[in-house]
Amino acid sequence: MAVMNAAFDPGYGEAWNEAQTVSMLTLPGTWLSLASCDGTPAGFALVRQVADEAELLLLAVAPAHRRTGVALALIAHTRRLLRDRNGATLHLEVRYNNPAIELYKRAGFVQIGRRPGYYHGIDGQVHDALTLSCSV
Repeated sequence: MAVMNAAFDPGYGEAWNEAQTVSMLTLPGTWLSLASCDGTPAGFALVRQVADEAELLLLAVAPAHRRTGVALALIAHTRRLLRDRNGATLHLEVRYNNPAIELYKRAGFVQIGRRPGYYHGIDGQVHDALTLSCSV
């Protein structure tokens, strides 16, 4: 939860609370991959797979470990796990103005849709979500 709270800007309301995260982990096909640097949690990927498709529900990297390859390593690890589990496609949703979009593009994701007003910030503003997808 420390990585979650540090990684997401609270103004956009994108971080999950502990109860939401734990409840998601109880669902079939859901897993959490952790990345650490020198024994310190650096990031995580929360994924849910149904049949041959999966969704990257959350990808978070602690600010001190950004731009070090942690996020790309987590995505690559997720793709390997999906291949091992007969997965074919990985999807995600991201706020339209999130700088992480460039990371996702480098990782091979392409935009396949847009959800107007998907995110609701604590300031009352709404933000569209982009739906991205890649083959595993």
